[in-house]
Amino acid sequence: MVDGKGEIPYVIDGRKVVARSGSGLCWRTGYWSPAAASTAMAGEFPAGCACDGDIVPKDKCEAPKPMAAAPAPMPAPAPAPAPAPAPVPKAVSLGATAQFDFDKSVLKPEGKAAIDAEVVNRLGGLSSIKSVTVSGHADRIGNAQYNQKLSEKRAEVVKSYLIGQGVDASLIETFGYGKTQPVPGVSCGKMSRKKLIECLGPNRRAVVDVKGMSN
Repeated sequence: MVDGKGEIPYVIDGRKVVARSGSGLCWRTGYWSPAAASTAMAGEFPAGCACDGDIVPKDKCEAPKPMAAAPAPMPAPAPAPAPAPAPVPKAVSLGATAQFDFDKSVLKPEGKAAIDAEVVNRLGGLSSIKSVTVSGHADRIGNAQYNQKLSEKRAEVVKSYLIGQGVDASLIETFGYGKTQPVPGVSCGKMSRKKLIECLGPNRRAVVDVKGMSN
């Protein structure tokens, strides 16, 4: 039992422990000092802890308190589910054709039915409407100027019908093409006037074309 200077502050007996008096007091040597009592170790603690406990600081005479265990780490929060991808709008085109009687611009019931089925009833499936185009056409019978005006009237008649069905008038554009755009494949050669009028029926038409976006 020595201090940092190699000096023994207490008398050591044959058992190599601090010798005590009959009253239990430790025998000090000439090297004793408060500092030596605090630094000369007797096992785990300074010798002064047992002999001069009122001199040696208490913290030197107590076993160090075990360090508190570090708290277990909090589990990482589960990642938030990825948001569902936004629907990508796609371009949609709706179309319908209404036919007219010869030299007439009155929309027939079957023409209204075609427009309702192919256009009006399907507008609710669109997220937005970009444009509504109505093009009027005539057959080849008659002069170009007359047929041009007739085709324009047919387009306007269909426009009015669409507006009546709730289509925004500001979206509708009309065009008349007279007899300049006959239906491909309609070939009517020499025949009586009655049969020619019947043969050219597909050319007397108005075509509705809707451009929009759908989710």
